[in-house]
Amino acid sequence: MLRAGNVWHLGIKELWSLARNPMMLVLIVFMFTAQIYIAATAMPETLHDVPVAVIDEDSSQLSERIISAFYPPQFKFPELISLAEADRGMDIGNYTFVLDIPPNFQRDTIAGKSPAIQLNVDATRMTQAFTGSGYINQMIADEVAEFTRRRRRVEEAGIGMALRMCFNPNLEHSWFGALSEIINNLTMLSIILAGAALIREREHGTIEHLLVMPVTPAEIMLSKVWATGLIVVVCAAAALELVVQGLLHIPVQGSLMLFLAAAALCVFATASLGIFMATVARTMPQFAMLTLLVLLPLELLSGTMTPRESMPLFVRYAMLAAPNTHFVSAGQAILFRGAGIDGVWPDLLAMAVIGVIFFCIALNRLRKTIGLMA
Repeated sequence: MLRAGNVWHLGIKELWSLARNPMMLVLIVFMFTAQIYIAATAMPETLHDVPVAVIDEDSSQLSERIISAFYPPQFKFPELISLAEADRGMDIGNYTFVLDIPPNFQRDTIAGKSPAIQLNVDATRMTQAFTGSGYINQMIADEVAEFTRRRRRVEEAGIGMALRMCFNPNLEHSWFGALSEIINNLTMLSIILAGAALIREREHGTIEHLLVMPVTPAEIMLSKVWATGLIVVVCAAAALELVVQGLLHIPVQGSLMLFLAAAALCVFATASLGIFMATVARTMPQFAMLTLLVLLPLELLSGTMTPRESMPLFVRYAMLAAPNTHFVSAGQAILFRGAGIDGVWPDLLAMAVIGVIFFCIALNRLRKTIGLMA
């Protein structure tokens, strides 16, 4: 019979044990603060405040339209320079892009000619150069097309495409990076904390003390699961409020409580998985190597980094057995698209079922391990 008092007191013991482990505390604080901030801001493919200079040799209405198309947050406001200043500005790294609009550009455009605009790119900033040059090319083409339609008749296609960016209208990579990092950290830390707690019991010899106490393996395991879940879920909630919404100013579309409920279900399953791994490994270095082998496929194939639709069919079906696959689906739906319980209940149910299966497997293994030690 499970006794709630035993589960409660053993869980409090786990919290005190973690409080006396400074390295683990530093890891938790780092993963839910600095790591989230780094994931959101240290993405080189993002165009953010890119310095641009323009050599306007035409000084026309069309050239002014093109110059006004550059604005934050992707670009800084363009700096108007002369042709003689361009080379030095590029050499010392003042500008990533220098746009040269030639004389008579507007006149030649209206006349139906094909005038050329020169775009000079600092290719040492390789990712921004690649992304930005395509972005600028599209911007100029749109401005020229709009200007031309007003000046002379242009045959247009019968069908036009109206593009609408949903949920992230400015295509900010930081939105995706920060929220996805929280989802990854929940999975990783729940496995590490739960498994390390059992390994620590074995290495310090306190597991023998538990064997002579009137507690069952189920109570020992439940105490580690709820203590781990409490720490990880509270840290995730704090990170969403303080780092994501407070520091990075990233909007969260859906219900925070629904997301935390999904997180709790995922932590229940992953913490059970961590305890199972700790019963297989005998030492902390062995557990660390086993964690590395398990975490990499979980994070790479769950849909956080790569859409599951682009994976082989076998991988897609196999990863349905992983709880974080369903958590990624539910978490992205709640945080990005504002989904409610009616949209994510299949993922919640799947995590609950997987969690119960993992818990039973880990409990069976823990009973055998404790029996051998006794």
